[in-house]
Amino acid sequence: MLSYRHSFHAGNHADVLKHVVLVDLLQYLLKKDKPLDYIDTHAGAGLYSLSGHQSAKTQEYLGGIGRLEPNDWPELSDYLSIVNSCQIGAGLSHYPGSPEIAQRILRRSDRRWLFELHPHDAALLSDHYQGLRHTRVEQTDGLKGLLSLLPPASKRALVLIDPSYEIKEDYVAVIKAVIKAWTKFRTGVYAIWYPVVDRTRIDDMEARLKRAGVKSVQRFELAVLSDSAGRGMTGSGMIVINPPWTLFSRMEQLLPKLSEALGETGQASFRCDVIAKE
Repeated sequence: MLSYRHSFHAGNHADVLKHVVLVDLLQYLLKKDKPLDYIDTHAGAGLYSLSGHQSAKTQEYLGGIGRLEPNDWPELSDYLSIVNSCQIGAGLSHYPGSPEIAQRILRRSDRRWLFELHPHDAALLSDHYQGLRHTRVEQTDGLKGLLSLLPPASKRALVLIDPSYEIKEDYVAVIKAVIKAWTKFRTGVYAIWYPVVDRTRIDDMEARLKRAGVKSVQRFELAVLSDSAGRGMTGSGMIVINPPWTLFSRMEQLLPKLSEALGETGQASFRCDVIAKE
């Protein structure tokens, strides 16, 4: 949706969950000495100022990255180190979006495919990564762009899909695209972010994946408030297809602590479950 700007929400609790999972996935996949394709279907602007008008207006980062003191989180040292490397001066000045986090982990031999439909953010993204080796930025529909890339020449890919879902039809569109992508390239790792606003839409996403026969699917969810209609986003989740064998146990350890740190007293919750086995 072209009215959506992620700069209003950068660094919030949903970004923390998404990027903790992203860092883990990338680090595991890069253990192999073979090129990897990183495909980001809704890449945003790449890097966000937390002192800019949009972020300062909502200050959502104060309930997310702003609550994570590095000394208290040795288990998140890699993620927090990346965030820290983006700062200018003391304190939190910037928050890295998914492409920036990936860029600081990926190797020169890996390829980056960054899609962003919003013209202003696409221009910022293009300027930010101009001249970077093996990096392509396109202002287009990332779901269509994804399907055009599969299967990748490297035969290895991590796909991050995280639209705003402000258009309700996005829930169905995302899962349809994921099923098509999985059908074309079944060994890829797919990470699908979603907001918890209407639980029935999430249940439908899960049901569609099961009906399509998609295998090896796990879900990790972090809610800072209890589910409630009309309350807006109370939490978010990551559905991961073909996750590393280490991811589930790691998230089982992290999510209880994250829910306590980022959630409201008595209302926070988390989920780690298997939607489909291998």
